[in-house]
Amino acid sequence: MSGRLLGIGTGPGDPELVTLKAVRLTRTAGLVVSLAASGRPSRARRIMAPHLPTGVPEITVELDMGPDRTAVDRAYDQLALDIRAEVARGHDVAVLCEGDPLLFGTFIYLLQRLPDLPVEIVPGISSPHAAAARAAWPLATGDRAFAVLPATMGIDRLRERLARVDAAAIIKVGSHLPAVRALLGEWGLAGEALLAVQATTEAEAITPLGAYAGETAPYFSLVLTRGLGGARG
Repeated sequence: MSGRLLGIGTGPGDPELVTLKAVRLTRTAGLVVSLAASGRPSRARRIMAPHLPTGVPEITVELDMGPDRTAVDRAYDQLALDIRAEVARGHDVAVLCEGDPLLFGTFIYLLQRLPDLPVEIVPGISSPHAAAARAAWPLATGDRAFAVLPATMGIDRLRERLARVDAAAIIKVGSHLPAVRALLGEWGLAGEALLAVQATTEAEAITPLGAYAGETAPYFSLVLTRGLGGARG
């Protein structure tokens, strides 16, 4: 009997926000896979750690997240081969993914390489939802449009997308903070925007964007803001 590929959403950071299903499937998997940037611990593994039984079979795959994707693509290719072999032995392979597996999740790259395997995906709470909940910041209501936009898309595309929606979470802020802050200031939106850093973790910081003095923000930061549609509505 074949096993399954399991995409396990571990949520934004607080272990208490991991779903019961994610815990159950991970505990019964034949292999648990964690992904991490080279030289750093896996954030998804850290979130799931309180729920893992002693002795669970595990591997951690380090990924070189530099601008050249050659090395990281090779790592995904090899991991896909290893997962295929494990599933063929009849074992479920649980791949831990911070947030939600299908929202900018690393799991997507494995899913693309293994489209023929039996798969089950457990959704996780995303960072925009977590930050909004911590700040009591409504994301959308009625017929208003909400978007999740990566700051890495570039300021011109970000400007175009924000002009079409009522509210947005701008994720992957990092070094793009000055450009994001300038754009929102240009539209008169900066005063109501919030910057959320590592929401639900011990390092959480949620502040008005205008009160944040830094020129950059940690990579795992996001801005909650109205879009131009929301400003006009």
